[in-house]
Amino acid sequence: MEYSEMMEYSEKTKKTHRKATKANLAKRILLIIFGACMVGIGLELFLVPNNIIDGGIVGISIILSHLTGVKLGLFLFFLNVPFLIIGYKQIGKTFTLSTLLGVLVMSVSTTFLHEVPVVTEDPFLSAVFGGIILGIGVGLVIRYGGSLDGTEIVAIVFNKKLPFSVGETVMFFNIFILGSAGFVFGWEQAMYSLIAYFIAYKMIDITMLGLDESYVAWIISDKHEEIGEALLARLGRGVTYLNGEGAYTGEDKKVIFCVITRLEEAKLKAVIEDIDDGAFLAVGSINNVKGGNFKKRDVH
Repeated sequence: MEYSEMMEYSEKTKKTHRKATKANLAKRILLIIFGACMVGIGLELFLVPNNIIDGGIVGISIILSHLTGVKLGLFLFFLNVPFLIIGYKQIGKTFTLSTLLGVLVMSVSTTFLHEVPVVTEDPFLSAVFGGIILGIGVGLVIRYGGSLDGTEIVAIVFNKKLPFSVGETVMFFNIFILGSAGFVFGWEQAMYSLIAYFIAYKMIDITMLGLDESYVAWIISDKHEEIGEALLARLGRGVTYLNGEGAYTGEDKKVIFCVITRLEEAKLKAVIEDIDDGAFLAVGSINNVKGGNFKKRDVH
């Protein structure tokens, strides 16, 4: 390839990369905006009118808005600003800008939706459906690189300096915030708030991980080749043979490594039991699978 052709090829590659980067950035921005709007809907059309709160800065903002009469959106934005400054210094520019976008959209959406009639006045239905909508919205924002709550930023910073996980720190904050709802709105509303928080927490997980959660399987058997061929033929899954050694016996063992979907777990167990019902099998969930030939498949 001549020099001029190499330069032309390089420029084409750079342009393609820039287009892909811009497309990914646009997708990220749109989904953060969409997620933040969903949070606004969950708050203003379900939770807030029924005196049900969420955890974190959102929960504090709902309580302060109720006590002072000041619009919720103002508290949501200004209470998060100090944490955004901390996030910019400690975590990074991209995360902080994504969080700023999400918080700003959430704050504006709650302001515009404040006068929209509430969907339901039933506190249980509000807790359930408000929690679902809120959780999906928060999950989308987190999945695409942002956050909607300053307590999560504090938890990430504390995690670097203290022997507590991010989840433990967030839970510590939320125990006090959700508990305070009992003194402000009554203990029945505090219990509904706990239901909404739990549902939102689970929906965040589902949104971030997806419904087709992936699993990794480790199989140890003397019939490893037969099992590997069966998994390839009957599940359509590739396998990798790893070298292992029994600590007690000192015997060399082959470990079969395989990635499957949640729907394929039962089929995997059946295949192994048909060949070697004494095989060792360990299955665990994993957050993300990328690269290789792994694809979601239908279970036959």
